[in-house]
Parts: sequence; structure tokens; C-alpha cells
Amino acid sequence: MMLSRQKPATGPGSTTPASQENKKKKQMPTLDEFLQLRDYTGAITLLEFTRNNGKGSDEQDSWIAYCAFHLGDYKRAMEEYERLTRKEACNPDLWCNLGCCYFFLGMYREADTAVSKAPQNSLQNRLQFHLSQKFNDEKRLMQYHQELQDKIEDQLSLASIHYLRSHYQEAIDIYKRILLDNRDSLALNVYVALCYYKLDYYDVSQEVLAVYLQNFSDSAVALNLKACNHFRLYNGKAAEAELKNLQDLASPSFTYAQDLIKHNLVVFRSGEGALQILPPLIDVIPEARLNLVIYHLRQDDVNEAYALVKDVEPTTPQEYILKGVVNATLGQDTQSREHLKIAQQYFQLVGGSASECDTIPGRQCMASCFFLLKQFEDVLIYLNSVKSYFYNDDSFNFNYAQAKATAGNFKEAEEIFLLIQSEKIKKDYIYLSWLARCYIMNRKARLAWELYLKMETSGESFSLLQLIGNDCYKMGQFYYAAKAFDTLERLDPNPEYWEGKRGACVGVFQQIIAGHEPRETLRDILQILRNTGNPQVEYIIRAMKKWAKDNRVPIS
Repeated sequence: MMLSRQKPATGPGSTTPASQENKKKKQMPTLDEFLQLRDYTGAITLLEFTRNNGKGSDEQDSWIAYCAFHLGDYKRAMEEYERLTRKEACNPDLWCNLGCCYFFLGMYREADTAVSKAPQNSLQNRLQFHLSQKFNDEKRLMQYHQELQDKIEDQLSLASIHYLRSHYQEAIDIYKRILLDNRDSLALNVYVALCYYKLDYYDVSQEVLAVYLQNFSDSAVALNLKACNHFRLYNGKAAEAELKNLQDLASPSFTYAQDLIKHNLVVFRSGEGALQILPPLIDVIPEARLNLVIYHLRQDDVNEAYALVKDVEPTTPQEYILKGVVNATLGQDTQSREHLKIAQQYFQLVGGSASECDTIPGRQCMASCFFLLKQFEDVLIYLNSVKSYFYNDDSFNFNYAQAKATAGNFKEAEEIFLLIQSEKIKKDYIYLSWLARCYIMNRKARLAWELYLKMETSGESFSLLQLIGNDCYKMGQFYYAAKAFDTLERLDPNPEYWEGKRGACVGVFQQIIAGHEPRETLRDILQILRNTGNPQVEYIIRAMKKWAKDNRVPIS
């Protein structure tokens, strides 16, 4: 069915081409409107259209650089500003803008050179302040710190330096003070949430972040932080689900968001794709290097991990901790006292610092420091204070159980060792030897013997036999001491093993006489004694047989 026209094609009610053009002009947003909406992609499109039509100007080029900067495309912004500063009559303020681009690209020396050509103003002072932090120049930092004024931009810079120095509470205090007078500055909630995240208050971080996301649900930084909170509070799958919102919103031009997504997906997926994704991001996202080091450590590739961190001068607690862990692992693998000492010093620096001493990582660092110093009573003071956060953490329980056992608390140590689920740890000789010792000290020598029986013949199984033989003998569990020394003697006819076996067999015989061992055990002991060529054995066997005959104990 065709509908008839209600109005003629031409006439008073029709629109002419000229009127349509006027209507389009009215609908086209202006540059100011694009900027107010934070639609920097739209703003650049409009500016480039104007420039390509031959109506460009230095002012428009400056706006293109400005929009590219706010899109995170610092390289594009840098190129625009470089072209503008090459002109003879360029606005001197552009040098400061160029310096900011260099700064965000990690080109700190170039940023320093550029900003030195800019006139003195608040932005120039703030950039110099941040560069001083990057150069670790305390004297220069204090110089520009004194120039900061009591205005929002300067105070925000001060808060960011506190954040970079891990002074998170000081940063929170500044942000909250500004928020009291500027409740419309909702982005400050993101900064506060970041600080709470760094302080391990992930639930508080979520609450603060929600205030901002209610108004700006498309923020890359806020959505990423929300995903990271979910990762800490729940698991990688929950975090990945939150990150999907950011994936859907990330535009091709916002390269930083795309890099962030790739990087965090590797973390949320427990290192999946790390070797493909992380190496190109090392100079883009600071955490990429650290996470690649963690990946290599989990793959037991300590040399690769060390190669990545050996030239890094740590400035954050995370970098100190990771360098400590790498040096500790390398030191233990290579028996290097130098690496172990470096690790102990790094752990002590973090654990003893005012900003970290009361955090969970800070207490773990002090525990690690005392662990390397073999001061296990002190290790337990710190591990006891954080154990509720790591009930199901195998690595924590492995260290905690060793500390308990070394301090002589074998009952609790055994319970903690048995909580461990990791097959890799449970096959480790250190785990097996400590668990065997706990069993023996808790008078469960049979369980220690069963650990040995499950092992394949190797140098480690031989060492475990020695441990079982000596510890069982010391604890008066002579039956399993005799079995251990018997096996050792057959593997290596060392006179010491015969002496150990002889003493253990006599010990069992005494326990049988005293009624502390079943009489049937005598048959096994006689068989163990016959497994030797030492002539002394005949005297011992003769005495045991005589007692068995007198007490009507069957031994055949």
C-alpha cells in the first residue's frame, strides 16, 4: 500500500537546499561543545576537517595537540607541538606543553630541556616538580615544592608526589580537603579510590569509585580500577568481566586504554600470553616489567627474572619487594651469600619504612628479612599478624609451617603443611623433609616412612632416609630408625649406618621387653639384623633368640 503525500513536493512547506545547509550548520557541534562533552575524538575530527580544507591555523593546530594529549596519544600531541615550536614566532607557552608530552612518554631529559625554555608559571613549576621526583633530585624537588601555591592544581601535584612516594594517607588527606570545597570535582574520587587500593582497602576503594562511575561510566581509569578491585576481592574471572565494559568502550584511537586492557588481561588470566603481550609494554606501562618478572619467577626462570630487574633502581615498595624476592630466590638457588644479603636489605627497607610497616606486604617483608637472618621467633611475630589473610595461600603456608617447625612447634607446623594443595610444593624435597621431621617429632614415624616409600630412588630419597634414621633414633622411635639405617647400609656399606642400625635394633628390643612395642616386631628386627655382614650381629641375634625362646615369642 502506497501512502499519498500529505504535502506537495514543493511549496511553502518544502525545504530548499539552502535551508537544509543552514539546518546542518545548526546541528554541527562547535569545538567548545565537543570539548565540554570530553569528546576529543570528535573535536580532532572537526579540527582536521577544517585544516584539510585549507582553513587551518596555528591556534587550531594547538587544539589538535591538546585533544591528542587528552586522548592519551602523547606521541601525536608531541609531533604537533614540535612542529609549532619550530616556527620563529611560536607562543613560548607551547614549550611547556611539549615538555608535558615528553614527560608522559617517559622522555624526561627531553622534557627537562623543553620546560627550561618556557616562561615561569604554575604549570612550568609543577612539571619541574614532577621531573625532580623522576630524577630523584631531593634538593631540586624541595626547591619547586616551596613554589607550590595553595590552589587546586598545585595541591593536586603535591598529592600525586605523595602517591608516587607511597605516602597514600597524606595524598588522601589532600584530596579530601579539596573535595570539601569542590564537591563537583568528582574525578578526585578516583584518586582517593586509587590510594585506598594501594593501602589494600579494596572494598573502601570500590565505594569511593562508585561515586564517580555513577556520573562517568565510560572512564577508562575508573573502569580499570574497578576491575583491579574485583581481582583483589574475588578472582581473575570477576575482574575480567568488569574489564569487558572497558573493552567495549575503548576506541582505536585511545591506545593507552587498549594497552592497559591487554596488560591486565594477562594478570587476570594468571600470566596467560605474558611473553607475547608484556615485553612490548615494558616502556609503556610501568607494571608490565614487574609482572613479566613475576611470570618468570612462577616459571622457575630466575635468570630471566634477574636480567629484567638487575638494572632497575627501585623507587616503589613493589619494586623493592620484587628485587628482594628475585635476589632471595637466586641466592638460594646458587648459594650466593651476596644475593641473600641484598634481598634481606631490600626486605628490611620496605618492612621498616613508616609507610609500609603496618601494611600486609610490609609485615611479610619483615618476616622474610628475619627468615633470611634465621631469626624464626621474629618471623612468627609478623606472620601470625597476617595469617588470617592467607589461609589458603600455599606459598604463605609453606613459609609459615617452616618457621613453626624451626621454632619447635611441630604440631601446628604439621597441620599447616597439610593445608598445602600445590603439587609442585608437595613434591619439593624441602616440603617432604620438613613434613617427615614433623611426623617424627609428633610420634608418627610410620607416616614419615611412607613419604620415603612414595619417592623414587635419588639423592633426595637418600637424604630423606638419613633424616628419618637420625630423627627417629633421637626420638626413640627405634623401629623406623632401624628400617631407615638398614636401607642406608644396603645402599652404602658405611660403618656408621651399621652402628645406627645396631643401636636402633637394640633399642627396639628393649622396648619389646618393656612392653612398649608389640612382641611380633622382633621377627622384623631379626630379619633386619641378618641383612648385614658384620660379625657382631651373631651375638645380638643369639641374645634376642634366647629371650624369645624363654618368653615363648614366635620368631620363625
